Amino acid sequence: MPLISVCIATYNGEKYIKEQLDSILCQLGTSDEIIISDDCSTDKTVSIIESLNDERIYLFENSIKFKNHNFNFENALRKATGEIIFLADQDDIWTKNKVSRFLETFTKTNANLITSDCFLVNSQKQLISDSFFEIRHSRSGFLKNFYKNSFVGCCMAFNRKVLEASLPFPNDIFSHDTWIGLIGEMIGRTYFLREQLIYFRRHGENFSAHNLGDAFLTNKSSYSLIGSILLRFTLLKMLILRFIKLQIKS
Repeated sequence: MPLISVCIATYNGEKYIKEQLDSILCQLGTSDEIIISDDCSTDKTVSIIESLNDERIYLFENSIKFKNHNFNFENALRKATGEIIFLADQDDIWTKNKVSRFLETFTKTNANLITSDCFLVNSQKQLISDSFFEIRHSRSGFLKNFYKNSFVGCCMAFNRKVLEASLPFPNDIFSHDTWIGLIGEMIGRTYFLREQLIYFRRHGENFSAHNLGDAFLTNKSSYSLIGSILLRFTLLKMLILRFIKLQIKS
């Protein structure tokens, strides 16, 4: 069984996917794996991935497009066999010490889920901000992150306890990042590693749930007050139902 599974959801990522995979593969061992779920890309994404010819890459091409990005990630997560699962976006770049720092921190803190800080860059890798944590005032805590999410999937890694508790994603889930992060807060221990360990690209082609106008960088909501309340109410209901399900299962 691999120690590490890196899960990536791709869709028309030909501009950046090779650079991202190169930054990840050099940090993995021979028994680790990268699970890629491709959501019907129409560009050269798939052929670029296949051209790397690396046995640690497992590519799953979907014949029917998922209804949103969250479920493309879920498809990858369901196929992960590692003890530690990293999430990665198709267009970011990992720093050379990301994996080693995460593994050291898992051992040191005994956390179930770790999220690191990151550099925010544009499509040309020019610096936008040198700390996402400072922008979002990021820290652990269920109530803090329920009110104002600090969890970003591409900065996160977690153990199988969190993975198994998070799946399946609810149908009405807004953001897999928030869902997994709050599951981690609910069932275990989270740790915020205050080191920038990826270059997180923000550009017009991003399709993550965070790309809602400028809300991600400016802390401004893209929803009305009533919309935000309803969103949180739905999320809380789903978390309570999942907690009850986990208690019954245990």
